[in-house]
Amino acid sequence: MTLSADSGVVETERLVLRRWRDDDAPELAAINADREVMRFIGAGTPLGRGLSDELLRRFESEWDDRGFGLWAVQERDAGPRPPLLGFCGLTVPMFLPEVLPAVEVGWRLARAAWGRGIATEAARAALAFGFGELGMREIIAIVDPGNRRSLRVCAKLDMTERPDRLHPGTRQRLKVLGVRSAELQWTAIHH
Repeated sequence: MTLSADSGVVETERLVLRRWRDDDAPELAAINADREVMRFIGAGTPLGRGLSDELLRRFESEWDDRGFGLWAVQERDAGPRPPLLGFCGLTVPMFLPEVLPAVEVGWRLARAAWGRGIATEAARAALAFGFGELGMREIIAIVDPGNRRSLRVCAKLDMTERPDRLHPGTRQRLKVLGVRSAELQWTAIHH
């Protein structure tokens, strides 16, 4: 895994995690409009184009404000303009004040990217960035208990359970999992 600190780009064996561009908006909107992709996000409602565009602006704003955020995820060797697979990275889960202060690793992928280990590979890179570059001690994940795919990713990341919480908007139970930097052996990013 390599990190270019100047450009904010992380490369893994198969993926490029990079900052957002304006021309990512249509592909992100298509991912956010997919009912199955959004099934376990908040109330499970797909996002319209306006809300998706606002989300993209918020992602970039978080990078500018905090020095970390959610990256656009693409395959490395998929040509000059590879399709957007989704996003992955680190964010502050402001929607769930009970867990703050905390940093969350999160991901959302197009269905075409499911079942290929992409979420795990991208999330591993995000954890390595958080622990190795930013010196974080613990990173959490917040997952709907029905989202078996994301729970499997958390297990592959060696995350363990923390106390469950209720989503403040939907009042549905959320699983909170976490991992501490001291518990991992794969956190180093090589420059």
